[in-house]
Amino acid sequence: MNRRPAVELGKAAGLKGEIKSSLAEKIFTVFNYLFFVLLGLTTLLPFVNLIAKSFSSEEAVISGRVGLLPIGFQYGTYGYVLQDAMFLNSLKISVLLTITGTVLGLLLTTITAYPLSKLRLRGRKWLLLMFIFTMLFSGGLIPTYLLMNNLHLVNTFPVLFLPAMVNVFNMLIIKNYFEALPESLEESAKLDGAGNFRVFTAIILPLSMPVLATIALFFAVGFWNDYFASMIYITDPALKPLQLYLKELFVSSGGDFLKDNVDAALNTTPQSIQASSILLATIPILLVYPFLQKYFVKGVLVGSVKG
Repeated sequence: MNRRPAVELGKAAGLKGEIKSSLAEKIFTVFNYLFFVLLGLTTLLPFVNLIAKSFSSEEAVISGRVGLLPIGFQYGTYGYVLQDAMFLNSLKISVLLTITGTVLGLLLTTITAYPLSKLRLRGRKWLLLMFIFTMLFSGGLIPTYLLMNNLHLVNTFPVLFLPAMVNVFNMLIIKNYFEALPESLEESAKLDGAGNFRVFTAIILPLSMPVLATIALFFAVGFWNDYFASMIYITDPALKPLQLYLKELFVSSGGDFLKDNVDAALNTTPQSIQASSILLATIPILLVYPFLQKYFVKGVLVGSVKG
């Protein structure tokens, strides 16, 4: 007779526990959303401030009144930057460097990773140890510079991408991806008479588009953002990429540009020149990233499953 009330009390207690658990989960979810929104705003606000400065008047920028919105709206700063021959030449060098370095780097890294993904390769273990050793320990800046100088590559365009052609970290990601592919695909293709090159180009590469797109993005962002190699190896102004141009622009506080352009000096400030240059330098990589974003997470996760 008393069992039914006891069961009902048990159900009520369980339902109350579920309600409490659900409320805690909701609070935790709200906290997560607030945290990531604040984190996103923290990284976004400096970029918004750059946009506001690039479109603000000279008086507003000098007085420090520019926050998140432009004051005294003007867009002439972008015209002045785009008329600068040094900026346009540096932009051209960076685009050529990014395309050339990404294509060649992805090609060499991929054809290096494929044989190393095969257990039947003789000396595979020692070859991998050699590559990993070079990833952990380098020859140093001075020996590398002496090598480039002895090869007569200093102050040449190839010196900007040749030392970074095979990235060991990227190679290991691609190798792990290749190892995760079923061996039966290659075996069936070889039974049909396909050779190693045919198997690699017709089967392996089409199946590896996610990881290849991810590594291509790694290479592209790396080459686009790199200024250290050009700072070390390049003294010819005609070969300086965009990031080195921006570095020198900040070191000079934009003064050199304004000295050569009287109209710019009358209507804008070094801060506006710097902000406009940064934003224009960011646009190309932002245009490329959305097309590769869908492959990004998938490629990294699948390539890191097997170590």
